[in-house]
Amino acid sequence: MSQLQIQLQQTAEPLLNVQEMQFWLDKAVAWGQADSPDTRKDTCLHLSRLRDFLQQLLTHINNMNSTTETMKTLPFLGQFLGRLCWNPYVTAEATSRRLLFQCLWGLYTEHPGNAVERKANQWIRKVLCQLATEDDDAAAQTLMKHTGVPPEEYHLKVLRKRVALLQQNIGKSCSSLGDINQRCSCDSLLAASEACVPLVTCPEAAPLIGTLLQQPVTCVRAALSEDFLDALSSAYSSQRLSLEEQAVVSLWYHNLSSLEEAVLRLLECVLTKTGLTMQKLKQRLTESLLPKACAQHCSIFLVVNDIFRSILKQAEGTESVKYLIQIFTSCFLRELDLLQHQTSVPLKALFPQSPQSLLVPLVTLPSEMPQEAWRHHLNWLSGSLQRLTEEEEEGDGDSSSSTRLQRERGHHNVFDAWFLLVQCAHWVQAAVQLLVTSGPEDCGPLMWLLTFYHHPTNRGHHRALQLVHAKEAWDHLRSLFSVVARPLPVDRLQSLVTLLSSQPQRPSASPLLILNLLVNFAVFFQQSLSGSTEILQTVVERSGLVDEAACVLSSLELRLNEGSCLSSDANRVHLRIKALQNTITHMCAASSPAEN
Repeated sequence: MSQLQIQLQQTAEPLLNVQEMQFWLDKAVAWGQADSPDTRKDTCLHLSRLRDFLQQLLTHINNMNSTTETMKTLPFLGQFLGRLCWNPYVTAEATSRRLLFQCLWGLYTEHPGNAVERKANQWIRKVLCQLATEDDDAAAQTLMKHTGVPPEEYHLKVLRKRVALLQQNIGKSCSSLGDINQRCSCDSLLAASEACVPLVTCPEAAPLIGTLLQQPVTCVRAALSEDFLDALSSAYSSQRLSLEEQAVVSLWYHNLSSLEEAVLRLLECVLTKTGLTMQKLKQRLTESLLPKACAQHCSIFLVVNDIFRSILKQAEGTESVKYLIQIFTSCFLRELDLLQHQTSVPLKALFPQSPQSLLVPLVTLPSEMPQEAWRHHLNWLSGSLQRLTEEEEEGDGDSSSSTRLQRERGHHNVFDAWFLLVQCAHWVQAAVQLLVTSGPEDCGPLMWLLTFYHHPTNRGHHRALQLVHAKEAWDHLRSLFSVVARPLPVDRLQSLVTLLSSQPQRPSASPLLILNLLVNFAVFFQQSLSGSTEILQTVVERSGLVDEAACVLSSLELRLNEGSCLSSDANRVHLRIKALQNTITHMCAASSPAEN
């Protein structure tokens, strides 16, 4: 009696017949030692019985609690399966190949606890990867020679069959929910994803990759290989892999680095490309799938939002970053609204760092309330933000150690309130729009809100002075746009140009704040179109802010088109915006040859 028979009699369960196991091991050895017509004939004659035995073997493996236990009962199991895996006459038959793969998956351990399981995992990965590629397999070459199948066709058919087999197996539901000691079918996910690493750029593997990525996480064992996810991320970012929309979202959900790379790529595009209009930026954002992914997965939104938050801290005055954050938030909230019937994530979970008292009032769109209520709403927002900044400044004045923590918390509160205001800048636009028609007696809260948006940090305690300069610019604009006679007063035009010019010697209102006021006066003030065009053209040309004026007009047009801000005379407003955009475009075209 052989050593194998003795061990099997001592340890194996009655399910497996000792003599039959020895018979099949001998057959596997014999088939692998010689490739002759008699060997091939013998293999084909025994395939039916081999399938039945492999099914028994698979049941035995699945009844074991661990790979270590299985290897103790069947110490020559690895040698047996390995010999069959390298036999092309066995693996060419679909059912035998499926059973072999299932046996290998059954032996794979997601969290190996000893050297036996680690070595088994390493061997299984090697077998699966080699089976998936098998470019230099001598046995496969022999099979192709005898069947007359061209190598490319053979490999393609084998690959498609194996992909279909893998896909079929990973579609099974979790089997460990009832018994934690039972071997879980989710273990095959890790093995399948490991086997896919060399296939990530093969178009034939795309359905399998999509199935793996979108497999629901039903238990802790339903994990994908990190090597697989890294290979996917690298191939996708270098455009060597094409994925369906939902597969891309799932990749970001599983792999943080691929998500971060997608966000940084978008930021790089915004910061380096010139002449990017708000409409093109919105289109780029939509095509990036980031807003849709964030609406589907709260965890993805929290990561993306935190990246934007960090970037804004470092680039407080970069208007292009603000525009990106605003359009992203608008697209995200729209996608979230479309999924309301499928998901019920509260706003508090999506914006955990934002002051909760300001969250709903800022996220609410101006178009969602009567235009007559805007002023009251904006006055409340301005007052709430003002109280936050005053609390921060009171903390700054106290240098005792007991207030240090409170002071730091105050800084964070003010920044997070400002970040939320940047995200929901539709209310800043509504405030500027109302400032055009406001009188001196009721423009204070609106002017403070606009100043805070452009000067959130109050460096050197200059916010009060910045507010004075902003009010001065508003007075100049109101006076200038009220002029009917021509020519326009040169002194008033020059005063406005001076205010728009940066003056490092003294703190002044942001040129972009004044430019925002100027563009909105040109659009909404009851001045003739020719008069508004002349003022805007003269001032932006002398101050060198032609491109910036084009961005403000583009942003205003986008908000009106989206309906986030309304106008009682929408047709007139759209016509004026188009006319002013044409003027700015001609100015840009005229300046380009001179620069060249």
